[in-house]
Amino acid sequence: MIQLIIFYVFAAIILFAATMVITSRNPVHSALFLVLAFFNSAALWLMAGAEFLGIALVLVYVGAVMVLFLFVVMMLDINLAPLREGFARYLPIGALVGLVMVFEMVLVLGSDQVTLGIAEKASSSGGVENNVRLLGNLLYTVYVYPFEIASVVLLLAIICAIMLTLRRRAGTKHQSVPKQVRVRREDRVRLVRMSAEKSD
Repeated sequence: MIQLIIFYVFAAIILFAATMVITSRNPVHSALFLVLAFFNSAALWLMAGAEFLGIALVLVYVGAVMVLFLFVVMMLDINLAPLREGFARYLPIGALVGLVMVFEMVLVLGSDQVTLGIAEKASSSGGVENNVRLLGNLLYTVYVYPFEIASVVLLLAIICAIMLTLRRRAGTKHQSVPKQVRVRREDRVRLVRMSAEKSD
């Protein structure tokens, strides 16, 4: 019964946070509500017994969304001075999101009546393996080639993102590979003949 109540509380917070993400006019508030939605989704994954997905959701999405927000600020050339001046304006909603996350962690981890459904089973060697270890063994044995392909695709995405944000500013020197390939010795080396000086 307690787990069902906690599930509905987390689900309601996710719906509220997702609604605030798309209705808030302030991008900082939207990012904070998005973090709150991801954190509650991770808590639901933990309750469902998928602790790896919950931890990955916190590490990847909760961390990456703030980095993405910073990239957007840098790409749009937003003046950071007003943002720093408005820190006190963003502090209440940020503190509210943080308090809700702390309350949920205490509610789940501090209660004796709530047990996380971590799936465990006996391995062939006689030990007990959780689903994180089983997922790792499956990922690096059976699906190792799709995993490597996904890694290459992500690497290409990172390179493309860097190329899209690369800007050419006036007064900076850039490398031109075709010009370097076509260079000749006469273009780089100049022989100067000077008469020897005679001492008196």
